[in-house]
Amino acid sequence: MTLQDRPQVTIYEVAQRVGVSIATVSRALRGTDYVAPETRRRVLAAVEELQFRPSRLGQSLAEGRHAANGIVFPDLAGPYYSEVVLGYEEVAAELGNSVLILATHGRPDPARKVLELARRVDGMVVMGRTVTDEIVGQVAETGVPTVLLARVAVGALDTITADNDTGARRLVTHLLGHGYRHLAYLGDPDSSPDVTARYRAVRETLADAGREPPGAPVRCAFDVDAGHRAARQALAASPRPEVLVCANDEVALGALAAAAELGLSVPADVAITGWDDVMAARYAGLTTVHQPMRELGATAARWLQDRMTGSGAAVRREVLPTRLVVRTSCGPHDPETEEPR
Repeated sequence: MTLQDRPQVTIYEVAQRVGVSIATVSRALRGTDYVAPETRRRVLAAVEELQFRPSRLGQSLAEGRHAANGIVFPDLAGPYYSEVVLGYEEVAAELGNSVLILATHGRPDPARKVLELARRVDGMVVMGRTVTDEIVGQVAETGVPTVLLARVAVGALDTITADNDTGARRLVTHLLGHGYRHLAYLGDPDSSPDVTARYRAVRETLADAGREPPGAPVRCAFDVDAGHRAARQALAASPRPEVLVCANDEVALGALAAAAELGLSVPADVAITGWDDVMAARYAGLTTVHQPMRELGATAARWLQDRMTGSGAAVRREVLPTRLVVRTSCGPHDPETEEPR
């Protein structure tokens, strides 16, 4: 039996071996002044003998305080991140855990901020392209249970993503069914692993259909104002694109406003699609791809709790399903149709 396969020793077993309380074991491991030298010696000997690896959750419980869950986000602006945070916080609260949130956008030296947060929490979720894989590895090496959300897997860490590839392929296939040939992509594939996957799938689907891939993406941030500016740039091109495929719904909402300003009818003059299926997209008649935003956050919180409580389960990789939601912004058809769930 390897060390990885061996059942994990708990702080309770160490306390029982020494004949002290779990609070005393926790204080001895932290090196406080409230433990007699002989007691600390016996605790450390038991830790070595049992090959005990202290978890921060166990120490929190021993000290009578709530466990703290950290979560690192690229940004807290916008409905997508808000929905993911809500899903995460709802589950964490049900589990009796507090949540510390770090948004890295605009912060100087985000790597240092993330490493500082790792020292303050009992477990951490890292979302998107917030810090490098190297920093994620450093966090994991400290022993802090770590789960990755909406980013490429790193080492032996649990990872949760949405199915960007399938959703993008179905969206493009639907657009090709309308007869569209000239597509422009609005968004920056380099700024988000999700958008990287979507853009790659868009290009591959067009190539598979024998169509010309879109030109270079019109790179922009993922908010309404940025989408508005990017759409005006794209629509000024000659020939004008028949479809603006937007990285998310906020960019698409900005594109809808830009088209209206230019006197263009949607979808008669230009079709526009989004991604996420936020509430505003429904009222705007926006064709989009629905992704389970709250479930992404909720799943991350549940998986982190498993790791914080010493789960010895194999490394998990889960891809949550997406679905195409067809509305009026991409062409004539029955509105509000969805793929089967």
